[in-house]
Amino acid sequence: MNVPILDNRTARHLFLARHGLATRPSGPGKGADLKGVINDLGFVQVDSVNTFARAHDLILWSRRQQYRPKALQHLLHRDRQVFEHWTHDASIIPIESFGHWRLRFQRDAVRMEERWKEWRRGDFTAKIDAVLRRISDHGHCTSGQVGEGEERGSGGWWDWHPSKTALEYLWRSGQISVVRRDGFTKVYDLTERVIPAEQLNQRHHPEETIDWCCTGALDRLGFATSGELAAFWDHITPAEAKTWCTTALADGRIIEVDVEGADGKLRRSFAWPDVMDLTIGTPTPRLRILSPFDPALRDRKRAERLFGFHYRIEIFVPEAKRKYGYYVFPVMEGDRLIGRIDMKREDGVLAVRAFWPEQGVRMGTGRVQALETELERAAVFGGVDRVKYAKDWIR
Repeated sequence: MNVPILDNRTARHLFLARHGLATRPSGPGKGADLKGVINDLGFVQVDSVNTFARAHDLILWSRRQQYRPKALQHLLHRDRQVFEHWTHDASIIPIESFGHWRLRFQRDAVRMEERWKEWRRGDFTAKIDAVLRRISDHGHCTSGQVGEGEERGSGGWWDWHPSKTALEYLWRSGQISVVRRDGFTKVYDLTERVIPAEQLNQRHHPEETIDWCCTGALDRLGFATSGELAAFWDHITPAEAKTWCTTALADGRIIEVDVEGADGKLRRSFAWPDVMDLTIGTPTPRLRILSPFDPALRDRKRAERLFGFHYRIEIFVPEAKRKYGYYVFPVMEGDRLIGRIDMKREDGVLAVRAFWPEQGVRMGTGRVQALETELERAAVFGGVDRVKYAKDWIR
């Protein structure tokens, strides 16, 4: 039997449609509309870097340009329509998914108990009961409110004081939850005080969660290898995803397809049986600025295969060795990634240092105007007065 080929253009269109980047970024960007965006994506990554806007806010703004950060805070803090926990990184997740996180809570607890004693300063396990009792008796708290008298480290996560490590353990194992963030500081409370009863009381067999993970990942990716399914939520093992694919293929639930990359090479993947019959419209030609942590770019290797776009964060690269900049933003136009831009919010303006077009992308008058228009929109979102361009900013 011949394996059908999903050509590169169709693959890109399908992938962008599943990631909310094929249509114009219109809509109220709050309430049920915003919740729908997060449902469609599966989760939105949270990141602390804030040169222009935090990752989760820019991800949502790229899809709903009326979105403002307070709308997400309402979903998380007031309406409890989403919760914060871990995928491949800290993320905002639809509340309906909470029951499937119990498998992760169990597995993370085992991993932390095995590894963190060796990796972290002090014996955090000796502080777990005290930290849990502190929250139970006195209510929500931050990491700065536990561990009185413990030496505060100046390093990264490996140098946390024991009570902070205990707090993180309790969160990662599901015993406490993020009730809100003050600025970017997590505020924790007992999970039963945070998660609505309907979701709190849900229980799933591990096989149900494995099926949910693989099904949900394939829905959102459009096509994927078993490894990509496992990596989507970073929730199940590669072996579990591989077994699911083998069984689903034998049962006729999924099919094999060869997906054409930007370089013409084919990559064997799995997809739903109707993938070759879908009517997929051409993405809007709208130009938009994306977060470096946008779901469409999170898997750097997949993005490079699909779009021919090589992207790496240079935050940890010494300044003299950076090719582009500390934190540059990918720029998409239609179904192409056309370049990257170095911009930041400073002194009441959006300062644009440089834009580097991709090879073969000509910056004609119309494209430059479209980019400047998007930068003006970004300035409004970022709460600054105007855009300031460096000399010879288009490289």
